[in-house]
Amino acid sequence: MEEIQKIQTQSISLTAKLKAVTELTKARLNLSVVYSAMAGYLLGANAISGLTMLYLGIGGFLVVGAANGFNQIIERDRDLLMKRTMNRPLPTGRLSVLEAMIACTIMAFVGLYLLFLINPLTVGFGAFALFMYVLVYTPLKAVGPIAVFVGALPGAIPALLGWVAATNDFDIEPGVLFAMQFLWQFAHFWAIGWIADEEYKKAGYVLLPSRERDTRTATQIVLYTLFTIPVSLLPFFGITGSLSLSWVAALIILAAGIFFLIKAIKLFKTREIKDARALMFASIIYLPVVQLVYVIDKFI
Repeated sequence: MEEIQKIQTQSISLTAKLKAVTELTKARLNLSVVYSAMAGYLLGANAISGLTMLYLGIGGFLVVGAANGFNQIIERDRDLLMKRTMNRPLPTGRLSVLEAMIACTIMAFVGLYLLFLINPLTVGFGAFALFMYVLVYTPLKAVGPIAVFVGALPGAIPALLGWVAATNDFDIEPGVLFAMQFLWQFAHFWAIGWIADEEYKKAGYVLLPSRERDTRTATQIVLYTLFTIPVSLLPFFGITGSLSLSWVAALIILAAGIFFLIKAIKLFKTREIKDARALMFASIIYLPVVQLVYVIDKFI
């Protein structure tokens, strides 16, 4: 079996290899992370530096890409058991483990170096996120639901990373950006977990908080969605330093939060996969909208 995989891998063109490496980074998802980092940068910056934004964008993309790739290296055997992941580069043999390791290592070092060129605090948070995602969150996925809490820590870094890239300082403002993204992830990830629960269990993953698609899990989804809304509105109350919101911006964010919460309550009532999918899409809309409103409100 290994010999067949080697022959298949060797026969793949360089262009196909590069495409496989791009798939390894989960480029589309990765761009949403870069979006959050850029939003954080614009919120923190008094004067915008194109060079810093370039380092942050490319460095952040490479570090997150490396994290996603290392994750797939570790989980390659489990990925083969799920329809949603069985066509990834490693299970299909389009990349060997060695090739993936080399690509991810290069991405990690180059990405962290670019973040280091911004300031030490930025590279520190970037390295922390990479370490937590690859060496703590990924192994814990096979243990149980605790992985979601742990994974939310590196997942909440992007906007914070952007702020410290702009200021080289950690205070209440990036703390609020971190808290909002941290809380948001639970409803988002559990909606995905609800949809893919059967697939996850085939691979040995049990990630819903109660381990089942039941009322307990749905209740926690509603609660975390509910917690996310007031945290997103904290800048309106003048208690978050230089991070502030006008009443118009606060109303838009409140409306987005109510829309998000309605979808969570609908899932609580029905416990149907279609409503979990609707919640997932609502979560995908909510975070970038809130971050965009923050940025526009600052400059208007």
